[in-house]
Parts: sequence; structure tokens; C-alpha cells
Amino acid sequence: MKKIYDNVSIKVSRTITNSYSTSFSIGIRCLHKSLHNSIYSIYGFVRLSDEIVDSFSGYDQKLMLEKLEKDTFNSINDGISINPVLNSFQEVVNKFDIDHDLIHQFLKSMKMDLEERVYNEKEYELYILGSAEVVGLMCLKVFCEGNNEQYERLKIPAKKLGAAFQKINFLRDFKTDYYDLKRMYFPNMEINNFNIEAKRKIEEDITKDFEEGYIGIKNLPQKARFGTYIAYKYYFRLLKRIKNTSVNGILNNRVRLPNGVKYSIFIVSIVRKVLRLI
Repeated sequence: MKKIYDNVSIKVSRTITNSYSTSFSIGIRCLHKSLHNSIYSIYGFVRLSDEIVDSFSGYDQKLMLEKLEKDTFNSINDGISINPVLNSFQEVVNKFDIDHDLIHQFLKSMKMDLEERVYNEKEYELYILGSAEVVGLMCLKVFCEGNNEQYERLKIPAKKLGAAFQKINFLRDFKTDYYDLKRMYFPNMEINNFNIEAKRKIEEDITKDFEEGYIGIKNLPQKARFGTYIAYKYYFRLLKRIKNTSVNGILNNRVRLPNGVKYSIFIVSIVRKVLRLI
């Protein structure tokens, strides 16, 4: 009977993923079917944690995050949780021997979001490590399916790709983060000194991360390569759109990719796959 509950748990994480991220949902569906549930489970956990610090204002967010942290590691140790998201996540952690330090590092970054702050360089790097790079490493553990030599070889590109995604999110969500959540992730940046030059430097940094991350994509196991490539292409196109958006446009609007653009990327990527260009 527990199998029924485990299946329900995975469905909850899948629903969370599909509800919150079109891009990642399509990317996951382009992975080999055997990888789907594990990546849904990781994203479900990450999204649940993120929602606590981003959306649950008016509640005791600090207490909720502390409880989530305690419940997470209890579920990993016990091999079960009455929280469906944690139940599916603990199964992945235990199955693929995901380093608990990655989870601690992720939750440490979530705790940083509980405070209004303008980040300095050290805090910025620490936040990206925990909020994005370690998530890339969790997924890489699943992709490598126990091949530790392959995992070690692809760690740096996986971290770079995760960092690129996160930095694009910072630019895309600049308005909401600054005005609504009172956060400025880019180091030593104030709203009045975010100008064309500052924007260009951030974009160049992201482009460099993408270049290093793409090397890793080409060397991923076949099961994981196409889905990861799709996510990369979506975010790379989003970066292009951001580059073509003015500073005022970034400050006043959330940059998005229309669904038509997303589907065109998907179709072109399928053609490249058929032609064995990926």
C-alpha cells in the first residue's frame, strides 16, 4: 500500500513543477522517462522551500523554514515523510546518495532570503552556490546514476549552468525582488546605479557561465542530454531577450518568453537532435 502513497507523493511534486515552471517542465519531459520522477522530486522540494521565503509573508517564515529543514532530514533518515514533497525528495536523496551538505547549503541560501539585504560579493557567491549550483549537482547525481567518475568530471559545468540560470532569474525578476521582496542580489548594486554598463557586465558574466555549462551538456549521459539542452536553450533565448531590453524595461517589467517562442525552440531542438547535432 505504501507504493500508492509514494506514487501520490511523486504526482504532487510533478504538479508543483508543472504549475510553477513551464520551461523546466518541458525540459524534464525531454529527459529519459526513467529520470522524470527524480527530477520532479528535486524541483518540488526546491520550489516548496522557495515559496516559504518568497510567498508566505505575514506568516512566521523563519519558523516554517526551520521546521522544513528538520522534517527534511528526519524524512531522509526515516525513509518516509507524511509531507508528500519530502517523501518523494527523500527517496531520491537516498537512492542516489545525494550529499547532505548540498541540502544544507541550499537551505542556508533560503535562510538568507529571510532578511532584506543588498548583497556583497561574498554573499552573492554564497547565495548562488546554495540556491542554484548545488541544485544542479543534485540533478547531476541523478543523471550520472551512480557513475561517480562522471559526476566529478561534470561538477563544474553543472554548477556554471545552474549559476547562469539563477543570474538570469535575478535580471528577469529585478523589479519584484527589489520593490516587493526588498532584495538586491547583484553585489553592491543600488537601484540608482543599475545602468547600461552594469547590465552589460552582468550579461557578460552570464554568457561566460553559459559557455562553460554548455561544455558539460555535450558530455552528459544520453538520457539527460536533450532535456538539459532544452532548458539551456530556453534560458539562453531569455538572456538574448534581456540583452535587447532597456534598463528601464528591466526595472519596470518582468521579461518573459512568449509560448510561441518556447515551442519554436522546442521544434528546432528536436530537429537538431534528429540530425545528431546535440
